[in-house]
Amino acid sequence: MRGTERFSSLHPVVTVCYFVAVVGVSVLLMHPLVLGVSFAGALSYALYLNGWANMRKTLPGLLVLMLVAALFNPIFNHRGYTTLGYLGDNPITLEAIYYGLASAAMIGSVLLWFVSYNKVMTSDRFLCVFGNVIPALSLVFSMVLRFVPRYFAQAKRVAAAQRGIGRDVTSGSWYARARNGSAVLSVLLTWALENSVDTSDSMLARGYGLPGRTAYTDFRWRDRDLMAALGFGGAVLVVAVAMIVGALRVTYYPGFVVSSWSVATWLALGVWTALCLAPVVVGVVEEAKWRSLLSNP
Repeated sequence: MRGTERFSSLHPVVTVCYFVAVVGVSVLLMHPLVLGVSFAGALSYALYLNGWANMRKTLPGLLVLMLVAALFNPIFNHRGYTTLGYLGDNPITLEAIYYGLASAAMIGSVLLWFVSYNKVMTSDRFLCVFGNVIPALSLVFSMVLRFVPRYFAQAKRVAAAQRGIGRDVTSGSWYARARNGSAVLSVLLTWALENSVDTSDSMLARGYGLPGRTAYTDFRWRDRDLMAALGFGGAVLVVAVAMIVGALRVTYYPGFVVSSWSVATWLALGVWTALCLAPVVVGVVEEAKWRSLLSNP
C-alpha cells in the first residue's frame, strides 16, 4: 500500500462506513450512470492500491464474470417490448440487454470495491471496529484472514522442498503426482495443527478470555476523521434524498425509462462521482505534495 495514501490511514470506522455506503448505493440503485461511476471509482481505486501488475491477474476473470452476467439476462429473461431478434422461439429484447449490462456493472463494481476493502481493512483494523461488538467472531475472522495467505505461502515452500528431492507434484504419472500431492497436504496439515497449538498457548499466556481484560488499539479518532465522516455522510444523504424524490429513478421493464434530468439528478450524480473518486483524488494530491516536499528540502 502506498505510504502517502491518506484514505487508508483514516479511522477504521470511517473506512468501513465508506465501503458500506458505496457498495450499498451500487446495489440499491440500478441507474446506469450511478453504476458506471461506481465501477470507474472502484476500478481506479483498486488499480491505485494494487498496481497494474497485480490487477492484470484479477481483471480478466472479473471481465469474464461480467460478460456472463450481461449475456445471462437476455438469454433467460424475455421481458420487454422491444424485440431485437429470436433465439429459437425465445425473443431477445433490448430491455433485457440493458438490464444485463446494468447487472454486470453492479457485480463488477461491488467486487472491485471489495478488492480495495481487503487491501485497506487489515486484521487489526477489523478488530478495532468489531472487537467490542462481536469479539469472538471478529477474532476468528481476523485469524482466518491472516492464516489463509500464510497457508498458501507455506504450501509453496513445501512444494518447492518436495521438488528438490524429486517429488514434484506437477510432473510424472497421475499416481506419482497424487502421491506427492498427498505428502504436501500431510505436511501442511501438521504445520497448521502445530501453529494452532502455538497460537492457543500464546493467547492463554496473554490472558485471553479473562474477565476485565482490555484490548489495545493504535487507532485514535482525529479531526480529519470527523471531517471525512461528515463529508461521506453528507454525500450519501444527498444521494438518498435524490433517490427518495425520484431523481434517480429508472425502470427497465416493460420499457427502459429514466427519470427526467433535473437539478437534483445532476447534483446527486456530481456528489456520487466525488464520493467514488475521493480516495484516489486524495491519494494523488497527497502523493504530489509528498514528492514536492522531497524535491524541495
